[in-house]
Parts: sequence; structure tokens; C-alpha cells
Amino acid sequence: MNNVIDLLKSHRSIRKFSDKKISHELLVELIQAGQGAATSSHVQAYTVIHVKNQANREKIAELAGGQGYIASCSDFLVFCADMKRPTEASERTGSNVNRGMTEQLLVATVDTALMAQNVAVAAESEGLGICYIGGIRNNPQEISDLLRLPDHVYPVFGMCLGYPDQDPEVKPRLAVEAVLKEDYYTDDSEQVQTFDATMQAYYQARSNSNKNTDWSHNLKPLFDNKLRPHMRDFLIKRGFEMK
Repeated sequence: MNNVIDLLKSHRSIRKFSDKKISHELLVELIQAGQGAATSSHVQAYTVIHVKNQANREKIAELAGGQGYIASCSDFLVFCADMKRPTEASERTGSNVNRGMTEQLLVATVDTALMAQNVAVAAESEGLGICYIGGIRNNPQEISDLLRLPDHVYPVFGMCLGYPDQDPEVKPRLAVEAVLKEDYYTDDSEQVQTFDATMQAYYQARSNSNKNTDWSHNLKPLFDNKLRPHMRDFLIKRGFEMK
């Protein structure tokens, strides 16, 4: 295996950061690395908000469910799916733009995720730690108001960046056989059962916050209730009508 593959397989979410700050020059390099990601039809349907205002970071930490590391990390970024820029650019050429299409929502969301993952990998290659923050979708309208996001732009997730002040274990992943299938979709219940045993052993042996559970039981809160049911109405109000 080469160094890039080793790096990708060693990802951990970091939630405790040292006081050392990321230089502006390095942050710009990370964003440029993000821009190197694949993008559908070269649309580049993303915008990244670098939240420097400490009061805003503390407010976002609260809105995201009390995740204090949003306020304490070196830098906090909010990755936004942005269909405002490309549709307006097209409109200026005389195009009769059709906004609000479901495909536009998908393109912008996928573009944003690909860009962010490039940033994450670039950051980890420089010895930084990262943590994605999906909790900003708990209160997406308040986040949008705080960041002054216009219509046709929505916050997909945040990312904490900084120099790690912890060294957590790498969390196991499903067996390749569960996710890589040949020609057709096949049942993977046996692999899931095996993975549940692996995760239970991992959680019990974990040096920090060990617990007696497994992968399947950890999924229950995600599916017992409707997860973030406000998101559909929120997206429609942002101009993503899903037509």
C-alpha cells in the first residue's frame, strides 16, 4: 500500500484540539485541494464559509447540539451547496434558467461532499485532525440566517479543523464483502452480524468512552424516529423545490 491509501484508512474524528493555530497559507492550500475534487459538469456548486467570529462559532456549537469543539478548534468551516452562483452565471448568458430541480439539489450536495472530503484528506496529510459536523442541519434556518446565506444555497455540514490533542483508535468498518458486490445486489446480513461482534469488541476495549453496544443498535436512534423532518420544507424554502 502507498502512503495515500494508508492515510485514507487511518481516518479518525478528532474532537479535542491543541491551541496551535493553522496558518492562513495552509488553510488556503486545503481549500485549493478541495477545489481539485471531481465536480459534475464543472459546475463547482459549493461555497465554504470560514467562520472566524467567535460568538458565531459558539452560537453554531449550541445550534448543532452543544458540540463545544466547534468553538475550540483552530478553524471551523461550513460547506454549503450553492446553486446560486452557477444558475446566475448561466442566466447572464441569456439562458432561461429552470431553478429548483431535484437534480440541481443532488449535484450541489454531491459536489460539496466531494470537495469537503478532499479538504479532509489534505488536512490529515498535514497532520491536522478533522471532524464533520452534520448537526448544523438540526437548525439549518438559524445557521443560514447567521451566515447570511442567500436563496439557492444551503449548509450541508460543518468541519472542525485543528492540530489534534487526542489519539483515538481507528473505528472498524464493514467488511469489503458487505459493500463490494459483483454484478448484482446480494444479501449481507451475515457480514452485518459479524460486524456487530467486531464493533461490540471495539466499543468495550476503547480507551475513551467504552460502552456495551454494537453497530446495529447504534443505528436505532436514526430510524426509530423521523430524522430531521424539517429538512424538506427548509430546502424548498431555500429554492430547492425538488421539481
